[in-house]
Amino acid sequence: MCTARNPLHCIVPPYMVERMTESPNKKVRSLALENIAASAEARAARATLALAPMLMASASPKGTKDRLIYDAKKRWNLPGKLVRAEGDPKTGDPAADEAYNYSGYTYDFYHKLFGRNSLDDKGMSLRSTVHYRTTYNNAFWNGSQMAYGDGDGIIFRRFTRSLDVVGHELTHGVVTFTANLEYHDEPGALNEHFSDVFGVSIRQWRKKQTAKQASWLIGEEILVPAPTRRAIRDMANPGKAYENDPDLGSDPQPAHIDDKYTGTADNGGVHINSGIPNHAFYVTATEIGGHAWEKAGRIWYNTLVEHLTPTSDFAKCARDTFLEAGNLYGLNSREQKAVKKGWAEVGITV
Repeated sequence: MCTARNPLHCIVPPYMVERMTESPNKKVRSLALENIAASAEARAARATLALAPMLMASASPKGTKDRLIYDAKKRWNLPGKLVRAEGDPKTGDPAADEAYNYSGYTYDFYHKLFGRNSLDDKGMSLRSTVHYRTTYNNAFWNGSQMAYGDGDGIIFRRFTRSLDVVGHELTHGVVTFTANLEYHDEPGALNEHFSDVFGVSIRQWRKKQTAKQASWLIGEEILVPAPTRRAIRDMANPGKAYENDPDLGSDPQPAHIDDKYTGTADNGGVHINSGIPNHAFYVTATEIGGHAWEKAGRIWYNTLVEHLTPTSDFAKCARDTFLEAGNLYGLNSREQKAVKKGWAEVGITV
C-alpha cells in the first residue's frame, strides 16, 4: 500500500489488495496480507528517496539509453544480481527480457516523440528488478528504480507481461522530474492519470493503433482471465474494469466529478479519482481522431512539463490542457474543442 507521507507508486491500488484480504480463497487472503507487509517495507525505503529525487538519478555512461536488469531471486533486497545490461543478448528469462524490452520502448517513446532523454531528460539509467519477493502481487517505482513481482498465479500473473504497466510505472519517474505532483488528493490522482495516459499511449504507439481501434484497458495482461475482471483500470469506462469479482470486488473509479471520492483512503483517492481525468483524455483523443500520442499526447505532455506544479488540481489541468491545445493547434481548433469536450464529459468546464 501507499501513504501520502511516504508514497510508493504501485500499479495495483491499495483498495484492491485490501479487498483481497476478504477473499473467500484462504490462500488469496494470506498472500494479500503478505503483500501489504512487503509494500510497507518498500515504502520505508521510498521515504528516503523522496527527499532528494535528483540524487537518485544514476546517469548512464554515455548519456543515452541504458537499461540495467536485475534479478532479486525472490528476495526483497534491491536491486539484486545484474543479469542483463544495455546491448547484452537475451537471458531466456521472460521477465528479465520483458523488463529490458519494455523499458527500452518507454525510453524510445519519450525520446522519439518528445526529445526527452530518459526519465530525467539527462540520460538517467533505467534500472529494473524482476522476481521481487515470492508471489508478490505488484510492480512499483520507488524513486530510483522499477521492481516487478511474479504474481500469485491465482489473480495476477507476472507484472512484466504488460507494456502499459511498465510504461505507467516509469512515467512516475517522468512526473517526478517535471511537475512532481504531490501524491495525495487531486494532485496525486493527476500523478496516476499521467502515468496511465502515457502507459497506454506507449502500448498504442508500439501497436500503431488509432485511438478508436485501441484498447484503453490498463494492466489487462497481468490478470489471470476471469469473466468478472478485464483489467486494473478502464480509461474508456471507469468503474467497469472488474465487477462483482469474488477476490477484487468492483472497480470504484468514477467517470464524473459529481461522483468524486472524498474519503481519506488511497491517499485521498489517487487511484480512484484518476478515472475522471483518464476519461477526459480518452474522450479528447477519440474526438481528435488518429493516433492518441500525436496530438492529445503532445498536449498532455507539454502541460505536464511546462505548466503543472506539485499542487495542481483537476481544474488547473483542464484549463492548461485547453490553453496548450490552443497554443499548439490554434484557438477554436478541432483539437482545442476536443479538449473542451473531454473535460465537459467528466463535468469540468474550461
